[in-house]
Amino acid sequence: MTNQYRHIPVLLAECLEYLQLKPQHTFVDATLGGAGHSLEAAKRLGREGTLIGIDQDDMALEAAALKLGTIPEATRPAIELLHGNFGDMDELLLSAEVPGVDAVLFDLGVSSPQIDLPSRGFSFKENGPLDMRMDPGNQTLTAAEIINTFNAADLARIIRVNSDEKWASRIADFIVRARQNAPITQTEELVDVIKAAIPASARRAGGHPAKRTFQALRIEVNGELDVLRRGLEAAVRWLNPGGRLAVISYHSLEDRIVKDAFASYADRCTCPPDFPTCVCGKQPILDIVTRRPVLPAKEEIERNPRARSAKLRVAQKR
Repeated sequence: MTNQYRHIPVLLAECLEYLQLKPQHTFVDATLGGAGHSLEAAKRLGREGTLIGIDQDDMALEAAALKLGTIPEATRPAIELLHGNFGDMDELLLSAEVPGVDAVLFDLGVSSPQIDLPSRGFSFKENGPLDMRMDPGNQTLTAAEIINTFNAADLARIIRVNSDEKWASRIADFIVRARQNAPITQTEELVDVIKAAIPASARRAGGHPAKRTFQALRIEVNGELDVLRRGLEAAVRWLNPGGRLAVISYHSLEDRIVKDAFASYADRCTCPPDFPTCVCGKQPILDIVTRRPVLPAKEEIERNPRARSAKLRVAQKR
């Protein structure tokens, strides 16, 4: 299984520069994946440092363990890999018995193996079961259940809110109509319905017509936006003073949540705007390091097209 797990870390050099990892630091890779970022981070942590990797995908954890195991023992930090969702970071880090952390990285992209393996149901390019669960062992809701049981209004809301798909209502209506004949259980069946719903003139631009709907379903199945909010809140709590939080997002919904979260911790004052001075006494918790998101260089996008939409934001704990 792990020989199928190929992972190209996005914005690797930029992440390492901004995280400012040092020997003896404790670093949390909240989205471990294939450990591309963690492998390089470990070299900076050294034998006195600690690396904690979190992932809800067993295949990712297995691949990461193999990759991190290649680090020579003389320079390898203490490594603890935790199975779970970064939305549950509080419980996971409590189980790891760490007093605090010096850096946290979230890479919010879906890993290439999850996209590429048809059996996972994430891909609109390969046929497979409509699944899309990040952690099948602990999740019950699948994309197939959403497609075949939710009413048209709820389907339209999910597709519109989670992907900004302007044809959301029409796609939802076509799904409800198609499932009356037979359940929609395969990715290629859903792709055909989406293609039928979107007018031909609109399908000629903007990439694959099913891309936005599949993104919306994946977000809904895994509760990604709520999980992100919880994960960011937990990361801020666990950071030591001076510790840094870096987040790589891949679509506007994620980036907005990250931007707003950073802003809320950097400016916590709740006084009315017309108050001449602050009287609420709420002090900033974070300083925003990257006022604008850091984007991948042209050369990286050429090497790894999936980096095209990546945005990196970084903040530092006061």
